[in-house]
Amino acid sequence: MAVKQTAGRDQLGRLAPQFAALNDDVLFGQVWSREDELPARDRSLITIAALFSAGLFPQLEAHLGIGRTNGITKAEAIEVVTQLAFYCGWPKAWSTFPLIEKVWAEDTGKTE
Repeated sequence: MAVKQTAGRDQLGRLAPQFAALNDDVLFGQVWSREDELPARDRSLITIAALFSAGLFPQLEAHLGIGRTNGITKAEAIEVVTQLAFYCGWPKAWSTFPLIEKVWAEDTGKTE
């Protein structure tokens, strides 16, 4: 059973309770939980690509962490960013590599 998402309520529950509920209950509770249709690891790769292409770095950092939890390796994240740099922008890649380093910091020195 997946962990119930509470980030919406935790961060925006007082300011925007309906948005927070939609985030936690619909986006993560219903859409992300449809793993028979698309595994969470694949959803993470797609979400990382979408956030990268839009340059939404705070959300990208959070989803890199979710992707890591869902089985994406540091090497795979680097490869995604390298591929997308040619389609979405070189500066976005430069801005994303430090986020990858931060998210996978405890893996430094390990081979993947």
